[in-house]
Amino acid sequence: MARKLFFLIAVILMASLACNIPSFSSSPSTPASPLPPLSTLAAATDNNTAAALPASTNTPAVLHVTKPPDAAPSSGTLIYDVDSSGTAPEKRAPYGDSYNINRLERPFQQDMSYVSDLDILTARVSQDDNWFYVSIKLIGQDPNNSLGINYGVELDTNHDGFGDYIIWARPPYTSGWDTVNVSIFADKNRDTAGLSPEKSDAPLNGDGYETQIFHGGAGDADPDMAWVRMNAGADATLQFAFKKSWSGTVFMLGVLSDAGLKDVTKLDYVDRFTEEQAGSPIKDKKYYPLKALFAVDNTCQEAFGFKPTGYEPKLCPRSEPTPGSKTNSCQNPSAYSDQGSCEAAGCAWRQNGQIVVAVVYYCTYP
Repeated sequence: MARKLFFLIAVILMASLACNIPSFSSSPSTPASPLPPLSTLAAATDNNTAAALPASTNTPAVLHVTKPPDAAPSSGTLIYDVDSSGTAPEKRAPYGDSYNINRLERPFQQDMSYVSDLDILTARVSQDDNWFYVSIKLIGQDPNNSLGINYGVELDTNHDGFGDYIIWARPPYTSGWDTVNVSIFADKNRDTAGLSPEKSDAPLNGDGYETQIFHGGAGDADPDMAWVRMNAGADATLQFAFKKSWSGTVFMLGVLSDAGLKDVTKLDYVDRFTEEQAGSPIKDKKYYPLKALFAVDNTCQEAFGFKPTGYEPKLCPRSEPTPGSKTNSCQNPSAYSDQGSCEAAGCAWRQNGQIVVAVVYYCTYP
């Protein structure tokens, strides 16, 4: 009887405990989202999560209609510039920096260390039925210099000394023709040469080439206006091509390299800084060494599509007077103490035969 009573008490206790155990729903629950495969996570991590983001659609694709041929004409008109490599160990340019007439020979950093990839030796201008080509030969071999060098072609379409357009290229440069890093700017208020193209008007405020008319082909009405490539030949460390249908065939043309200011809205630089502010690369000049204006080189300008009189501002010096023009354009030759300034002013750089103890040159009338 006691055993039966004990068994009954045990059953009652078990039933009581069962009533206090939490109940679990039998209805199905929403399963958790599965984790992405480890390979996907690894790929996202290796690519700084770029693989998980949609591709950018901000930059429109450039759809080209025509491009320059790979084999550009090799003959054409040469524009010469000064070679500063020989005097570079002395931290100076030999000559050729004539500040007042915007002739800059400054392929040096501010500490006068030489940059051969800035130093223009020649520029050859050639053409075919559709294109002009400007082949720039540098003393150096690397347009993609770590300084980040911009190269430009200036066009003066009414040959008055005020630039009308500049084709402006920035790195990186590739061996194939491309437009992506090429821009064209226009000067619509005629102030690229300050007040006068024949002298420095500094300090003068202005906006230079203030209007961009070509954006590398992206969104441009004509995506093929101007192209650039590097190492296209022995005389083309950097080469431009631009369409005749845009530029016309009558202009004055010069080139420049720039790893300093790189600001087309400040051209001509000689109108923004006084020579004292800019400094000089010529050791016997009063304002040596370079100061505010450094790491820039440019050439004189050559005439295309018309016969120059010899009096066009910035025109390359002529060895002989142009027939039918005035006898010469040389004014006050005694003001020039170096060959570059003398010849750029239309004067003659000659040996002084009256001095026999040394070879001495002087500037005189042609």
